Amino acid sequence: MCGIVGIVSKKYNILPSLIDGLKNLEYRGYDSAGVAYFINNNLKIIKEKGTVKNLENKIDFKEKVNIGIAHTRWATHGNANKINAHPHNVNHITIVHNGIIENCNELKKDLKDYNYTFKSNTDTEIACAYLSYCYDQNKNIHMTIERFMDKVKGSYAIALLIDNDDKNIYLLKKESPLIIGLGKDTNYIASDITAILNYTNKYISLDDFQYAKVNYKDILVYNKSGDVLKKKINEYKSKNIVTGKAHYKHYMLKEIIEQKKVISNTIFPYLEKGIKSLLKLPNLTKYNQINIIGCGSAMHAGLVAKYLFREFTNTKCEVFLASEFRYQNNFLTTDTFNIFISQSGETADTLQAAKLIKEKKLDSLGIINAKESSITKVVDTSLYIEVGPEISVASTKAYSAQVAILALLVLSHGYRNKTISSKQTESIINEFKKINVFINKMSNKKDQYKMIAKKIYKEEHAFYIGRGLDYALCMEGSLKLKEVSYIHSEAYAAGELKHGAISLINKNMPVFSSATNDKLNSKTVSNLEEVISRGANVFLITDDKNLIDKSYETIIIPNVSIFLKGILVVIPYQLIAYYTAVLKGTNIDKPKNLAKSVTVE
Repeated sequence: MCGIVGIVSKKYNILPSLIDGLKNLEYRGYDSAGVAYFINNNLKIIKEKGTVKNLENKIDFKEKVNIGIAHTRWATHGNANKINAHPHNVNHITIVHNGIIENCNELKKDLKDYNYTFKSNTDTEIACAYLSYCYDQNKNIHMTIERFMDKVKGSYAIALLIDNDDKNIYLLKKESPLIIGLGKDTNYIASDITAILNYTNKYISLDDFQYAKVNYKDILVYNKSGDVLKKKINEYKSKNIVTGKAHYKHYMLKEIIEQKKVISNTIFPYLEKGIKSLLKLPNLTKYNQINIIGCGSAMHAGLVAKYLFREFTNTKCEVFLASEFRYQNNFLTTDTFNIFISQSGETADTLQAAKLIKEKKLDSLGIINAKESSITKVVDTSLYIEVGPEISVASTKAYSAQVAILALLVLSHGYRNKTISSKQTESIINEFKKINVFINKMSNKKDQYKMIAKKIYKEEHAFYIGRGLDYALCMEGSLKLKEVSYIHSEAYAAGELKHGAISLINKNMPVFSSATNDKLNSKTVSNLEEVISRGANVFLITDDKNLIDKSYETIIIPNVSIFLKGILVVIPYQLIAYYTAVLKGTNIDKPKNLAKSVTVE
């Protein structure tokens, strides 16, 4: 959440690049934006409520600037307004900040005793004031940062400017991502590589309790004790995925259409030589239980894997909300394997859960999109989804790639423990090799999805119901609709609807369902009859043409293995949500109150 950009250059033309970087990060927060820079050794701060465009309109791009920091905000402490916008300045210190200062009230009380006053309601201004207080005590930025790290509790990624030092940007990092991009006579700071990909793909990642001094020619990284560290230079490779919107109106649509390509990028290394390639995936046979931990769509991907692990490998699998995982008894043992799913690799709740597992010295795996992200440094090993930057706040291509890699992990486990035969394994591998063909068939039903959107976009409520795997997929479908269209939707196990929630069904209420399991389909159809008799409009996704019925709209998916259905069923849900949001005129890529990469607990 929130986005940080900073640039220090030998050249005097960085303001356009700062704003460009903020625009690339706006999916991380769009409540307000601001910039701070030196011009003729004088500090200038410009802040505006709302989008980066509002800020852009206030900037004089003719000014000759070669050093600055900028921020786009997702509000935590304090309302979304100009006063609470970053950067914040106290005396000699100016900062932008991502994260949460947990002991901000204690710090604020102490600082008031030293006659500090506060204009905003933010924890960031308190952090800035404490940095200013420490700096006034010693006039040494290294001592100031080290003292700050000792005192301050919580998470922070901070970029800092000091008056009378117009050559350097200083950085501090704990539990919120922060990188340094390397350019020619120019260095960049960002909370996400997407901010600076237009300028460089080479970067250094800061670890927790590290800080840095950055100017246009030198980068010095220190540990908490002030020792200079030698840091690895990483290179971001996006496999030729276009980072802009191309000809699409919204990132969400572009990323839905990209799914066939990015899923192929992700799974091809494990399919190339059949079972031999599949067995490059981790061997899980020594574990009695598998735990999957994630948030939002990542957790829903875990539910798909849970169903597959249990039904096809006879392996106990549980799925946990990361935000709850640390605060309950999970009965962890050494024969439990723990899988953490996060697109960004920075999801705060998931990261903290991974740290708990590391403390207990239990085995772990990350399924991550962002290489060198925080979770990858905590887990024992990672499997990477190759989807490139996902800009739309509502996850689509990352979710599908997570489901794909998890399905292959289940398949490899089933082959190893002999619950899935060699013949079945080869057959499913061959189907995965044709995944692009199947995805195309689902993506090409746009007219049908638009027609459904027209039927539902004026409704206030919707239900998604299913059984088994289909229930897990309904949860993701429901989330997509509520995220981008703001229609209130609920996902229910189909058999549970009659135990209370069916009282909410009324005339014309949209009820979505998927029925892709021959053993359960007749039960699901019976539940659909219950809502149809109460006036609901039903939309069914199925691979069984015998279920086509005049009483509801049917979307047919290819008749493939259940290992692929977790991908194919969700595409109609994604596109129906998208076209519904188009008709409602919502901000599809940046839904209200939401932000990408949730780096606060």
